[in-house]
Amino acid sequence: MYYTMYTSTYSILYAREAMSVQKILADETVSITEFRKRPQAYFTDHAIAVLSNNRTAGYILGAEVYETLLSVLQQSQQFDSFEGRFRPTAARLREIAEQGEKLLEQASEEDLGSFSE
Repeated sequence: MYYTMYTSTYSILYAREAMSVQKILADETVSITEFRKRPQAYFTDHAIAVLSNNRTAGYILGAEVYETLLSVLQQSQQFDSFEGRFRPTAARLREIAEQGEKLLEQASEEDLGSFSE
């Protein structure tokens, strides 16, 4: 028995078996038996869940979708970390210190909160 819940990104099928509910993150499903008969038919432009004993055994993606997924993943990881290159000159360090000093002089008690020296 399957229930479908639609989200803005993709539909999620829930397989219900013996009081357990499992998320299936694909619009289509195929049994592992059917997949073995004609595997080439299931490499498409969208994800297909492969079920074994009514439980998700894995997902099938076509080559283009897989390559796009890896590309997007690689691009998103580029912004998580980066090599530090902040090496200010002595003049720039003095300028930063002076700006900080001015901000501290102009700060109210409320701005400083519980700060104390």
